[in-house]
Amino acid sequence: MKSICNAISKHMAILVLLSALLAMLFPTFFQQLKTTVINPLLGLVMFGMGLTLNLSDFKVVFKRPKDIIIGCLAQFTITPLLAWTLARGFHLDTALALGVILVGCCPGGTASNVITYLAKGDLALSVGMTGVSTILAPVLTPLLTWMLAGERVEVDVWSMLLSILWVVILPIVAGFAIKKILPQTTQKAVDYLPAFSTIVIAAIVMIVIAHNADKLINGSWIIMLVVVLHNICGLIIGFLIGYLLGMTQKKRIAVSIEVGMQNSGLASSLANMHFAAYPMATIPGALFSVWHNISGALLAKFYAHTIEKTEKQS
Repeated sequence: MKSICNAISKHMAILVLLSALLAMLFPTFFQQLKTTVINPLLGLVMFGMGLTLNLSDFKVVFKRPKDIIIGCLAQFTITPLLAWTLARGFHLDTALALGVILVGCCPGGTASNVITYLAKGDLALSVGMTGVSTILAPVLTPLLTWMLAGERVEVDVWSMLLSILWVVILPIVAGFAIKKILPQTTQKAVDYLPAFSTIVIAAIVMIVIAHNADKLINGSWIIMLVVVLHNICGLIIGFLIGYLLGMTQKKRIAVSIEVGMQNSGLASSLANMHFAAYPMATIPGALFSVWHNISGALLAKFYAHTIEKTEKQS
């Protein structure tokens, strides 16, 4: 069973891509899965994240506050502004622009930690940045969305804040608490959590794309291009910031991946909950979930190779 789970998590990009393709080919069949299950599914992923957390994961926040501050500032400035710039530059309609901005305003996701690990980057820094950005998200994500998209749509900041608390923060806290109460039981489950999260994320992507397949086919190339550019620019700028600030190679890798990869499932969930009048707003998050797992897997191999090369030379 463990070998199967390892194979599932290792090939996350392929599984998510296949899910998206199946949803595009057979939308009617997968539309039987209602969009109302997206929020509970995302909550399960966050619950699983809570089960994996330790107090030691947050020690980096106090030991290296400068690194954490740099990463979080980059996360909540570069990616939202990139999203807003791309939405304006490509003249996206209101729904797609909103979806792209939501992705840009979301915190880092658990996938960034997996990719950082595979890339041989600074995993402690990555986990710390994800944790802090997630804690800040209930306030910053709605506020930034209002600042960048408020001129196009009505953004209920307070309602979004509560949604993030319920869908993200509460499940993480619950998972963390259960780990403390039942440490031996949860330790047995930890090995299976990456595969479980992969399957759930693939299901979320499948649901979102199936319910918007027709509209996606008509305008998929432009939004896919924006999603790819947002991800690549975030990865490059994140790395350059680390370089300019004199960070070590492993730290630069962590910042690069954290800035380039957002919790896109949360973006789709927020779009589904708060912007039902704009159904296409869920699409950028779903496409980002597909693309960033592909780009992340490729980037991890490249970064890991550069780290191995540096270590051999030293």
